Parts: sequence; C-alpha cells; structure tokens
Amino acid sequence: MLKDLIAYGHSVRRVTAPKGPVSLHCMATSAGYEQRLNEVYSWDGLQRGAEPFLVIQHTLAGRGNLDFSGVRYRLVPGQTMVLSFPHANRYWLERGEHWEYFWLLLNGREALRLAHAVIDTAGPVLTMSEPLVDRLAAACLAIVGTEGLTAGAASSAAYAAVTTLHDGAFADRVTPVGVLPPALARVTAHIDGHLAAPLDMDRLARIAQMSRGHFVRQFSSAVGVAPSHYLFHARMERVTRLLLATDMTVDAIATACGFSNGNYLAKAFRRAFGVSPVEYRLNNRNPAMAG
Repeated sequence: MLKDLIAYGHSVRRVTAPKGPVSLHCMATSAGYEQRLNEVYSWDGLQRGAEPFLVIQHTLAGRGNLDFSGVRYRLVPGQTMVLSFPHANRYWLERGEHWEYFWLLLNGREALRLAHAVIDTAGPVLTMSEPLVDRLAAACLAIVGTEGLTAGAASSAAYAAVTTLHDGAFADRVTPVGVLPPALARVTAHIDGHLAAPLDMDRLARIAQMSRGHFVRQFSSAVGVAPSHYLFHARMERVTRLLLATDMTVDAIATACGFSNGNYLAKAFRRAFGVSPVEYRLNNRNPAMAG
C-alpha cells in the first residue's frame, strides 16, 4: 500500500463528510502525501487552536526536526511522528534540506485516547515494521484517494491509523487480559475505589511499595498507559456515567470524581471530548432518562 500511495502522487485531501445523527469518536479530518524542498515549514503545537486533534506523520525521504517539550528529535526515513494538540511541541524543516512524508489529521476522544497512550509509552517518534507502515499508508490512501468519502469510511480509516500505532507501540508489551502483578493490581483497585480522593503519583507509588520512577515505568509497561492517564480516564468514565445517568450538577460530579471544582472539570472535559459536560449530556442522553 505504501507503493500505491507513492504511485498516487503528492496530494492533500480535507474530509468534509456530513455529520450524522450518531457521533463517531475517531475521525479523519484530512490527509496528504507531500514533499518540502528548501522552504520555510514550521508548525508550533501551541499555535494551532484550542480544539484537540492528532497528527500522524511518516517520513519517507529527507529529514525533519521535532522539539517535544524541550527534547529534540531528527525525523529520518522510516520514522513515524505522533503528536497531540494543543501541546508544547514544534516540528520544522531546516532551510536547504528536504522532507518527504505522508500524514493524517484525526480528532475524537478515542483517537486521542489511543494516541496519548502511545506517546506516554513509546514517545512521540516510532520506528515501525514495513507491514505496519503499509497499514498506515493504506489509511492515508483511503482518505486522499476515495471519491465520495462517507463519515463512516473516514472514521474507519482513522481507526485503522491509530490501531496501527497501537500495534507499533505495544506489540511487544502484551499482558494477559485481567492479569497484573499484585502490586499494580492493588493500585488499580485503589484508584477505582477512591476516585473522589486526592491521588497523586507519590501516594500510588507507596501503595505499590515502589519508588515513584520505578512505579511509573512498571505501571506504564504492564497496563499500557501511564498511571496519570489511567487515573484521568477512570475519572472521566465516571463523569460520563454520572452525566448520563443522573441529574447531578457539574460541581457535584466534580466533587464525586476527584476534580477540585466544576470549572476545572469543565476545562478538562472539553480538552478530552471537545464539548462541555452540559453539551455532552444534551447530545448523548437518552430522552427517556430525562426528567
């Protein structure tokens, strides 16, 4: 499929599929295959708006540069860059050099959830096998080369892209379902049972009887996400359940789920889901449950 994408030629496509009555939480918004030659090319991760989205960009030739929270990377052929926005990152082309790559822009909470797990575990730059690169190229080609692309087809391509990243990051980190070392099982049980309580990394490390650094590494390797993201998503899962199943106020839900106040919860919720808690309740609640 990589050969097919290259044969298709340089192209950029924005997805304008109409929004249907059912939300799709992993969606492609654009994709492309491009070459940059001796030009000003620079993207700042804090200057691309407040709405969360994801960039996947695979280098085919030349090289680019990435600054990810102060850590520098040289992006060379065979490497795949994974970034979520907004974030303190910047990627650019040095004058006099060239960079050829294909890319996808995705949004939706599932796309972001998987991307954050990949970045937390493997970092923002992956080196994947040829079959996985082919899968990623196929997802890109499905967007740039399909006429009359529907919302479902765009979402399918987006899922194909992020699940390819998943396999690239976690193929060698598979843990039997439901099986965790006892120390980490204590932590996940404590989190699930105490979501309303303060749960910082030092406290969780003490529960696991590990140093903080060793705990974060062991948890991330065994569970597949960093403990901070596990905690955040566990809290958000409870938030969404309470929004849909109760008439509790946002302030009350914040207290029940470990957020300092309703305003802080609302900001975190919008970053995660792209809408406010109230909008989420209105858009997703079964009318039979209202009143």
